[in-house]
Amino acid sequence: MFLALDVGNTNVTVGLFNMESAKVLPNPLKVWRMSTIKRHTSDEYAMVLMNMFSYSGFDVKKVRYVAIASVILSSNFIFEELIKKYFKKDVFFVNYENSGDLVFAVANFKKVGADRIANAVGAYSIYGGECIVVDFGTTTTFDCLNSKGEYIGGAIVPGLIISLEALRLRTDQLPQIEIRRPLKSIGTDTVKCIQSGIYFGYIGLVKEILTRMKKEIKVKHVIATGGLSEFISCEINEIDAILPNLTLEGIRIAWNKNHRRKC
Repeated sequence: MFLALDVGNTNVTVGLFNMESAKVLPNPLKVWRMSTIKRHTSDEYAMVLMNMFSYSGFDVKKVRYVAIASVILSSNFIFEELIKKYFKKDVFFVNYENSGDLVFAVANFKKVGADRIANAVGAYSIYGGECIVVDFGTTTTFDCLNSKGEYIGGAIVPGLIISLEALRLRTDQLPQIEIRRPLKSIGTDTVKCIQSGIYFGYIGLVKEILTRMKKEIKVKHVIATGGLSEFISCEINEIDAILPNLTLEGIRIAWNKNHRRKC
């Protein structure tokens, strides 16, 4: 089996894949999520991960390879230590060098986040060029591939949860608000007003960025991924595909291509 970890600022998404010979097969057997806690040691993360394997009936010893896409570079050594200690494996880290042959057409390509690289790799493998990936996570990222399949950049905005937390922290007397899909845009109390503003305002933000990007490049597909993709994308007609596990698939594809070159 093949283990892929998408280490984000809020959650670590874990995907377990089947293998056939030396190739990792698409579509994860199981996907888990655990909270990203920067103070956690490798042993504390391992405790959660081992329990996930145990409760789901999977054998840790059957994991042959491990790959990670992490946006928290300072935590890489913790996960590397975890994998070496509990899985007895080396770690393949997705980055601009291990990018599944992705071609970068941006000057600062060395600073492109591993999750954005994985998303671009996954999108190009599935759809080819001329696409935009919108990842609804802690931040919402927009990543663009041109007709040649080159990564040409994108946009980054605060995510839904960050926006809501900022509103609460910076404003007196506002309660903790649950993100919900409002029935109407006109709220009748403080909570409903905030839910309406955050939800419908965010839809407008995404639509505007996509509209402008489509004026700059030819786009055949707009793909949504990330933890909130299914929640928000149903209101955005510009999005034509929702692939919640795109980042994990991109990690898988990048590893497959790198491993094939070494064989």
